[in-house]
Amino acid sequence: MNEDLRVVFESRNRQASADRALVLTSLQIPHQLINDSGSSVLIVPAQFSAQAVTELQLYDEENPPVHPKPVRKIEHQNALPGVVAYVFVVCMVAGMAGYSFFQSNWFVAGRVDGELIRNGEVWRLFTALTLHSGVRHLLGNIVFGVFFGLFAGRLLGSGIAWLSIVLAAAAGNALNTLFLDASHRSIGASTAVFAALGLVAGYVWFGKLMSQERWSTRYGPIVGGLALLMYTGTGGENTDIGAHFLGFVCGFVAGLVLIRLGKLPQDSRTQLFAGASAFGLIFFSWAIALMS
Repeated sequence: MNEDLRVVFESRNRQASADRALVLTSLQIPHQLINDSGSSVLIVPAQFSAQAVTELQLYDEENPPVHPKPVRKIEHQNALPGVVAYVFVVCMVAGMAGYSFFQSNWFVAGRVDGELIRNGEVWRLFTALTLHSGVRHLLGNIVFGVFFGLFAGRLLGSGIAWLSIVLAAAAGNALNTLFLDASHRSIGASTAVFAALGLVAGYVWFGKLMSQERWSTRYGPIVGGLALLMYTGTGGENTDIGAHFLGFVCGFVAGLVLIRLGKLPQDSRTQLFAGASAFGLIFFSWAIALMS
């Protein structure tokens, strides 16, 4: 190579320099790539410098730099009130049902009963979410409900998160009732637990709250949600797989809807109203159930 050399490209990115060296190679332009500890320099003989600069400019125009899409900033909110209220409600109902308060059989009055729901007793879609068959059943739903509820509450705020979970879980119970035989009966907060999981997965995925550069992170919320559903929601002879799956699906759809609504209100008054609405749905459903 001649002594009269000109620098046509310099960068700290060695791959960028190597790519441009390949461009000059394809055009049969003599060049030399020099790498040192800090940067890479591409040099050519003086008589080829004008052509090299022109060709590299054309390459840059045809291959603009790819800038990673910024990840949407997550403003975490207070999730504690929601999970505390959840634990309080399911434990309170468990205690009152166990001691047959108001001289009522709470399980008969509040469980999912396909035939009765089809005949108009829609409050059962909500009351069944707070009933459990035993201590083990109750503790399992408390642990997973708190776990997924914390994530949902951090994203949406306690009130909006739990109102969405309750509505999605009721919708999951309704769909499960429609798809199964009219004699189908079930109880448990697990439908709400998986509605919470679906809510988080749908909200994070559709809101692009994780990096979109790699498929593993782009579809991570969906894959992770389904994996947890399969791992925790399909075992046991008394497991209502349909309710778990449909709870997850309805929660996922709720997450999409909330993203489409735009920025959600974060003020304490709105969160309190939404949380009170969720509690009210459960309370009035039980009031109707016990008076029927």
